[in-house]
Amino acid sequence: MSKGIIQLLLIFLVIIIGVLTYQKYFNNQISISSENQVSFDESSLNKDKQSNLIKNLKYDVNFDNNTQYTITANYSEIKYLNQEEIVTMKKVVAIFIDEDGYKLRIKSDEAVFNNTVYNTTFEKNVDIEYIDHKIRSEKLILNFEENVVIIKDNIVYEGTQGHANADNIKMDLISKNIEIFMNKPEKKVVIIQKIKNE
Repeated sequence: MSKGIIQLLLIFLVIIIGVLTYQKYFNNQISISSENQVSFDESSLNKDKQSNLIKNLKYDVNFDNNTQYTITANYSEIKYLNQEEIVTMKKVVAIFIDEDGYKLRIKSDEAVFNNTVYNTTFEKNVDIEYIDHKIRSEKLILNFEENVVIIKDNIVYEGTQGHANADNIKMDLISKNIEIFMNKPEKKVVIIQKIKNE
């Protein structure tokens, strides 16, 4: 084989490797196949070119204090706001596991997740489970910067000791202290205790 043919084959091989490398590492745009095409209603869609629609999205976060946070959604839209990744989600399930291994499980119709600081706002038909406690509400704010969970709007609490209705519940993720209060001071939190049959 002549020297010219070998050089030509080497140049051709370099070009093929270059094209494959470019496609694999530098041209990795998210593509959505027709079976995974997602349609949100127009009010929730961002027309910005930097938005991406994704089906079955999952984030796993492991914090330094041995706590974990996992959030999944059937449908998501990724947007970028002030250099932060903001994810609008539909049909959401999230699990926060504290340092003692206790799980806080949250389900909602919608959520907004900040992938920079991991703060999440859950809205519409929010269901919360924590140990033997179940809470339903219309809104939950999980704030990792302040280490608090704020539950509000039409709260119905059910536990082993009874059930309650309130406007707001605030829980500290570190101390586990819980505040239950109403929006108006003159209104009282309604607590109905279960009576044990002996």
